[in-house]
Formats: sequence, C-alpha cells, structure tokens
Amino acid sequence: MESVVWQGLALSGIFSWIVITCYFDVTKKIRSLLQPWVSHHVVSGTSIILKIQKHQHKFLDALFSGLSCIVSVPFYTAFLPLLFWSGHGKLARQMTLLMALCDYLGNCIKDVVSAPRPNCPPVRRITATKDEEENALEYGLPSSHTLNTVCLSGFLVCYVLSYTQCEDAFVKLGAVTLACLLVGFIGFGRIYLGMHCLIDIIGGLVFGFMILAIWLTVHEYVDAFIVSGQNVTSFWAALSFLLLFAYPTPEFPTPSFEYHTAFDGVVFGIVTGIQQTYHQFHHEAVPRIFTSQLTIPTFLGRMLVGIPTILIVKFCSKALAKWILPVVSNTLGIPIKSTSYIPMLNGSATDKKSSEIKQSSYIHKMLFFSQQDLFDVDTGIRFLQYAGLAWSVVDLVPSLFCHLRL
Repeated sequence: MESVVWQGLALSGIFSWIVITCYFDVTKKIRSLLQPWVSHHVVSGTSIILKIQKHQHKFLDALFSGLSCIVSVPFYTAFLPLLFWSGHGKLARQMTLLMALCDYLGNCIKDVVSAPRPNCPPVRRITATKDEEENALEYGLPSSHTLNTVCLSGFLVCYVLSYTQCEDAFVKLGAVTLACLLVGFIGFGRIYLGMHCLIDIIGGLVFGFMILAIWLTVHEYVDAFIVSGQNVTSFWAALSFLLLFAYPTPEFPTPSFEYHTAFDGVVFGIVTGIQQTYHQFHHEAVPRIFTSQLTIPTFLGRMLVGIPTILIVKFCSKALAKWILPVVSNTLGIPIKSTSYIPMLNGSATDKKSSEIKQSSYIHKMLFFSQQDLFDVDTGIRFLQYAGLAWSVVDLVPSLFCHLRL
C-alpha cells in the first residue's frame, strides 16, 4: 500500500510541476535571468579558447576527438548491452539509469538557459564525427561530455571498489586519480575542440558532481524497486509518458529533446524487461565474464548473436510504430504530423502550426488541446523504437542465449 501511495505522489508531483511551469512560463523567466550572464562569460571566455588553440596539432586533434567519442552517448549506447551480456546486470542497469538521468537533466538545463556555444569563427571547431556535428547544434551550458564523464566514471569507480571490497588506500587513490584525469582530459579537450568554453565545463563539473552525489544516495533503492517492487511496469510507463512533457521549450530547436526521448524509451524497455526476467537472467548468481562459466569465446558468441538481434528489433519496432501510431491517432481523432519519419504526414509546408519547432508546444498541447494543434508522431515512434531495442537487450536476447546455450 505504501508503494502505491508514494508512486501516486511522485506522478502527481511531476504532473503538478508540468502544469505550474506551463501556466507561469517558468522556463522563460529562468532564461531571462541566466542567459545574459552565461552568454557574457561565453564571449569573454573566447580568448581562452583561442590561446589554447594556438597550440593546435594533428595529434591533439585526433586525441581529443577520440576521447570525445569514447565518452559520447553513442559509445555508451553500444557499450551497455555488452555489459548486460557479460553478467554484470546490476552495474549495467544502474549505469543505464544514470546515463538517462544525466541526459535528461543536462539537456533540460541546456534548453532552459539556451546559452550559445563559442562563435565559430574566430574559434576553430573540430567535429570529426556526425555525432559531434549534431552535438554542435545543441546549446552549450553545461558540457554534456564533462557532466556524463563525472557521473559515469565516478559511479563506476565507486561500484568497482565496493564490488571488489577493496580496502587498499593506494588502489582507491589510484582509481580516483584515473577518473579525475579522464574528467580533466575530457573537459580540456572540449575547449580545445572549440565545442565549449570554460563556463560550460565548470557547469558540467558542478552539475555532474551534484547528480553523482544524489545517485550514490538513491541508486540502491531504485534498483531494489526495479527488481522486486510493485506496479513497476505501470508506474514506469506513466513516468516515461510524463517525462516526455516535463521538458523545457528551448529558445530555438535543438536535437536535445530527441536524445531525451530515445533514452526515455531505453529506460522503459530496460525496466520492463528486467522486471519480467530478473530471476531468470539478471540475478546476482548469473555467470560473469572471465570465469569458467562465461569464457571469452562464449561472450564473443553472445555478441555475434545479440548485436544483429537488437538491430533487427530496433528496425521492426520503428516500422511497427510508424504503422500503429498514425492509426491509433486517427482513430482517437488526434491530428498529427511527422517531421522526418513519415513523409506523408509532413504538413509543415501547408499548416502554420505544424511549422513550429517540435518542443515548442508539447506541454500546451497536452493541457490545452485544440483542433489546430498537431502532435509530432515522431516522438512516439522514437520512444517505442528505443524501448523495443532496450527490451530485446535484457529479455529477448538472453532468451536466445539460453536456447543456444551461450
């Protein structure tokens, strides 16, 4: 009974926050206070970037571009399934939840403040990958790479030291030092690459340590709820739905909301799958990599089976969502549009409302629906696509491993 009460209070609190922020236009009020101050520091910090970039070298370009790739969202997205299949399910699900939390809070702050990145030119901006080009379209404060590195490397160090029950002070100091060096290299690299200025890095550090401190306090309770709580799937479905609306409207459109939608779907898929299959595939006694029960060849076999499977599920989930959501919307009489996934529903050229940015009226549409509003069905498609992918990682693929004796 207590579980139902706090779940209801949590969902009611989020819904109330959505209503309050919408009614009082909280985002614009906060932005009007913070944006000028941050923008001033971005402009004044340009000289620091230019001084650093005077020492440019191809080796440094490659080094910092590579470091940015290995701490990027796509890297973690590819790495986390392997962590699940290696037998470290608890670490994998907690890292996934923490990554989603970092992505949500970091992007919320970015779009609330809507502070620019350093101007290019005069700053030389290096975008070695498509992911970096998309990152450059987001706002600057805080640096997501710095924030994510602080949280994920910090949590990984704490988890490993706790898991191994290490009491050696030198080992602990070495682990913390390595994590700090990684954070330092990432932060400096983001400035060197022209992606951020000093204020963005400081913001990433501050918010990163705050999120890490909160997560280290609550992660055991969250994990216990996921694996053995009541009404987990229904609660998380409602939470995921509300979080799609509990997102600020940026000053101009950015890809940040798309990233949030994807991770929202990933977490829902992971939580749903873990809740259903914890005692079969994800309990603490499962075989772990580098043991006689899960050798390297066996793990490689898991990769050969698992990676193609989740890619197929991702494709099928997207195709089903593209077919089902328009049908459901039309049945319910909800006017929809699609900015990218369904060309036939791209009515931006003929309807003024549909030319608005995707995030601009999500909250208003939910609370003050009218026949002139168009819902962007791409949000639902993206959510279901990544939810299906994540579910397959923790449910379908482990079932295949069981049948194939991997």
